[in-house]
Amino acid sequence: MSVQQRTLDCKDLHSYLKTLTATVLDRLYNHPATCLAVFRELPELSRLYIMRILFVDQAVPKAIMGSWVSPNSAKELEDIVKLLTELCLWQEVEMQGGLKGWLLNPTFRRNLKGALLGGGNEWSMKPPTDADPKARGIAILDEYAMGRWECVLHFMVGSHQHEVISSDALQILQHAGLMKKEPGENQLTITRDGFQFLLMDTSAQVWYFLLQYLDTATARGLDLIDCLGFLFQLSFSTLGQDYSTDSMSDGLQKFLQHLREFGLRKDGRFYPTRLALDIASGPKKSMLNAMTATSSNQNSGYIIVETNYRVYAYTDSSLQVALIALFCELMYRFPNLVVGIITRESVRQALRSGITADQIVSFLRQHAHPECYKEPPVLPSTIADQIKLWAIERDRFVYKDGVLYNQFDSQADFEILKNYAQERGVLVWHTTHGRKMVVTKEGHEEVRKFWKRHSRNGSM
Repeated sequence: MSVQQRTLDCKDLHSYLKTLTATVLDRLYNHPATCLAVFRELPELSRLYIMRILFVDQAVPKAIMGSWVSPNSAKELEDIVKLLTELCLWQEVEMQGGLKGWLLNPTFRRNLKGALLGGGNEWSMKPPTDADPKARGIAILDEYAMGRWECVLHFMVGSHQHEVISSDALQILQHAGLMKKEPGENQLTITRDGFQFLLMDTSAQVWYFLLQYLDTATARGLDLIDCLGFLFQLSFSTLGQDYSTDSMSDGLQKFLQHLREFGLRKDGRFYPTRLALDIASGPKKSMLNAMTATSSNQNSGYIIVETNYRVYAYTDSSLQVALIALFCELMYRFPNLVVGIITRESVRQALRSGITADQIVSFLRQHAHPECYKEPPVLPSTIADQIKLWAIERDRFVYKDGVLYNQFDSQADFEILKNYAQERGVLVWHTTHGRKMVVTKEGHEEVRKFWKRHSRNGSM
């Protein structure tokens, strides 16, 4: 067992699409909204290449396409070729005269042109013909969406103040490995991955939760292509605008009902909320999104960390208090203030639960109080460094399963077997003093067979 921690893998949009088969991707690209959503998330150079060949119905020689960038950008060109190939956006073909060229996926080309230029079948969602007498404002939608999502988080931390969450959400939490049911127990308990999940930002949480749902879409009797197409359509809808559900299939109606954990409301019409609009973009990683998040945090942060390791959280939310308690020792609690302290033991307890040092530091910076931005850094560097040093203490040793070989008859036998294991890349450790060596558990069988053959030949 290794002491080093595994970080929860939260794929971005392109990483998820790469896991789909070429047949599924080809069906997916039949939706103009999907093509436009995939296109806008591509790197700038990738978008440039697609736009230059979008109106070319035949393959373009590689040599010509390679001349579109400077020689210094050869590595960047290799990266976009790999990306566009893995996403099945183009394919390599052989042209007349034996030249190699790239041909844009015809399905993707047709639907991207339709999304950019118009024409063809209508692909965007339409609002109802009649006005909603109980229209919801953006502020109400934001409050409703976060309230629904916090119900899931409350359930995970074991808060007694949470509302009942749906059975679908419970199944996804178990499928994702965020919670599990111990043998002989009726209640779910949070896992190591679940602790990491709690300290992720909301956008990444929602995206990860949705990916786990899509893994089970087929088992729920839903069409994965229809679900993905609807999500990409959502990304082009307007916050605060209601849309009709009358033209939706039964499968999409069911999918929409399951999305209520993200705040989507269903009652003959639905209102996309901010959480739902961000789904198609995946976890936020761009510089622009980081700047936007920082600006938002300056208004909504509630945590102040002092150089003496004291933590002051100006909140009355039981969920936020529970999250801070994951890595802090709580000392005092007032109606709108919680005081805690970061200690070596509290951080080590968080690390044992599966939370990483980087996640703790990121959480404290992400939720820093507006006052902290007046005199950067928002989190004292001594605190951030110490948390990481406490984490490094646990990573000094890495434990691996292995098999010990000793009691060699001669130094020559020891050298022969050691060199063989070293050549195979299965030697973990060796010492000439006492003629001892350790090989990996996986390589043991191969080394053992070699030693038997060597011993047999030596005795003949």
